[in-house]
Amino acid sequence: MSKKNKKMVFILLLAAALIAAVPLFALRNAEFGGSDDAGSVMVEEIQGEEYEPWFTPVLENILGRELPGEVESLIFCVQTGIGVGVIAFFMGRFVERKKWMKATGMEEPEENMRGNEA
Repeated sequence: MSKKNKKMVFILLLAAALIAAVPLFALRNAEFGGSDDAGSVMVEEIQGEEYEPWFTPVLENILGRELPGEVESLIFCVQTGIGVGVIAFFMGRFVERKKWMKATGMEEPEENMRGNEA
């Protein structure tokens, strides 16, 4: 990895850390809720009555009670990990395909691709 790339990676990691940390310190007494909470509050404000969910989640029906917050977080993290894995797999495939095509000489120069359209 070149020195320029290392510097860019460091800057982006620092920016991501700041984006996550600054709200915690800037808004000390703020309540950080989820979008579900914000949506139900907005519906109550618009309709003037308490929000009634249309259905209960499948796991809550099976267990007969609400899922603990830790379990919900775990399921969300697993879902996120699967999504990141799928995206990383396909990005890796595209990079490797490009390298393979360049190594075997199967890739056409960009000038030829653009020149044929005119």
